[in-house]
Amino acid sequence: MKKEVRTVPIELRVEGDDESKKITGHAAVFGKWSEDLGGFREKIREGAFSKTIKEADVRALFNHDPNFVLGRNKAGTLSLEEDKKGLAISIDPPDTQWARDLTTSIERGDITQMSFGFRTVKDQWTTPQDGKENQRELLEVELFDVSPVTFPAYPHTDVGMRSIDVDELNRVLLKADKEIPLSEDDKGIVRSNIQILEGMIEEPVTVDHSAARKRRLQLIEAEVI
Repeated sequence: MKKEVRTVPIELRVEGDDESKKITGHAAVFGKWSEDLGGFREKIREGAFSKTIKEADVRALFNHDPNFVLGRNKAGTLSLEEDKKGLAISIDPPDTQWARDLTTSIERGDITQMSFGFRTVKDQWTTPQDGKENQRELLEVELFDVSPVTFPAYPHTDVGMRSIDVDELNRVLLKADKEIPLSEDDKGIVRSNIQILEGMIEEPVTVDHSAARKRRLQLIEAEVI
């Protein structure tokens, strides 16, 4: 699956004096349900980041822009740790004008939110008995970046446009056509893309070719759920 981005409206602060200012806060919170992400809600299980923060080369960016690097865990300028609340971060920003401007904006309360970019490694889907939107629990993710943001991305657009992978979906559909058993990763791809596709349309698809593909997705969904 491609990179996904989530935004959390939680505390973001600057600590230390002028000589050693650090940006601290939480980039993710455990056990809290998200808003509607295009037909489903999700929450993050404690431990989802435990492996990736030990292995991944993670950057701290401003507004997810690779031209504005605030820190990097491999360089020792970004600290990542799971605590009881979620993914705690501490950034040692560079001594540049744009970074000084950013810390000022955080201190003033102009910037209060963080996002994190990730790829799902393991997740778990459930359908509530009341028949409402499906629920996704992130069990393990691969972390790419954490980022203070000016504006949070609109969740439906972000998930719908960034997480769908046509090539991967076609690969799974071809396996299903050939009656090849689907792996757990294949099933996860199907579940995610079904939710995204359903959120992208307001009316049933009527074009024959598209309807046939949607029908195949429904059949696969019936198999994997």
